[in-house]
Amino acid sequence: MFHKDHLIVGMVFFLLLIMLSGCVHRPYVTASYPRWGNEIAIEQSVEEPLILRTLPAQSSQASACVLLVHGMNEHIGRYGEVARYFSQRYFVAGFDHYAHGLSNPVLRRADQALTEGVDRTDVSDAYLAQPALYDLEPLRQTLGLAVQAFMAQCDAQDHSQRPVFIVAHSLGGLVTASYLLRHQNESDLRKRLRGVVFLAPAFAVSEPPGWRGWVANPLIKLSFHAETHFLHPQREPLPLLLFNQLLSLVTVPVLDGLFEVFSWPGLRNFASPTSPVWVTDYLTDSEEEKARLRADGWIVRRSLLRYVKGIEAEVVHFRRHMADFSIPYYLIYSEMDPITPAWGDEDFARVTLQHNPANEVLKLPGLPYHQHLFMQEPVRTELLQKIEKWLDRRLRVVQ
Repeated sequence: MFHKDHLIVGMVFFLLLIMLSGCVHRPYVTASYPRWGNEIAIEQSVEEPLILRTLPAQSSQASACVLLVHGMNEHIGRYGEVARYFSQRYFVAGFDHYAHGLSNPVLRRADQALTEGVDRTDVSDAYLAQPALYDLEPLRQTLGLAVQAFMAQCDAQDHSQRPVFIVAHSLGGLVTASYLLRHQNESDLRKRLRGVVFLAPAFAVSEPPGWRGWVANPLIKLSFHAETHFLHPQREPLPLLLFNQLLSLVTVPVLDGLFEVFSWPGLRNFASPTSPVWVTDYLTDSEEEKARLRADGWIVRRSLLRYVKGIEAEVVHFRRHMADFSIPYYLIYSEMDPITPAWGDEDFARVTLQHNPANEVLKLPGLPYHQHLFMQEPVRTELLQKIEKWLDRRLRVVQ
């Protein structure tokens, strides 16, 4: 028989699941994956190679090389126009994260079937490629492979070691930042990497807007608070320290257990939340782009709870160590973004901004939109130009 506290937590969990989840329907793809550039296969330990997309510079000689890193559950195919913009002056590359895009076996098979003449393919099981995502380590490993192959392709353009940059969005920003924290002192990477552009990086947990947030946000904050304090005392008075440790020791194991159980086969089919409808309205202000997002079958629409909880733990872990981040960066975020709230970006900037004079922060006041490079014109092009100018300033320092 369940303990009363376990029953309460379980009821709260299901209420939260109902509040945050969208409608479950069977998504299909009817057109091939949106490729751009050239494809280079990178051998890896899993059965299928990682595909690195590359786009040579349109100018006679690229001054630098830019790697694009996409966000959670989307794919690099969406970034074709972004890649073409940067390729006016730079060599550009991109790839699909582990379990995303063509790095997802379900989506890869669907693309192959469409290529062979099938009219449409069911991709509703694409989220089942996520069981290994207890944390973001598989995504960091994929990023590591992509970075090494990207630098090799960059060098091969004219047999010189040109400066490289990473432009990373949302969860891709967290994956990139946590990867660089581990490797930023490696001589080759430090010599080549001249900076990172963070676009709405996932340095905080989501805060659903409107009526959904009335119930969901206190529960999200409770879980995040408990995860933050779990076996990691903060600088706080002894009574508060004891309270926080007791709360986390009760809350974290129960929530971890529930999220893990509901990620098991048989239960995950109904317990894995779908992307809520409200999310699309906060991605962009472009109605045309919203329509493309809703019709894009290559976006994974569901997430295992194990994966969701793992991201929360990764955010907590990164925040404990983010003051050590020393790579020059340009941070862009929206003041009212509910998907990756501004307080995460502000906390990051507060402890790192003074590390390097090249560090810059661009807050977009009053804006709630998450995907800056997919906003309406002229804002989209203005942001791309600001990024380009920051890259230029970094290149002048190199010269």
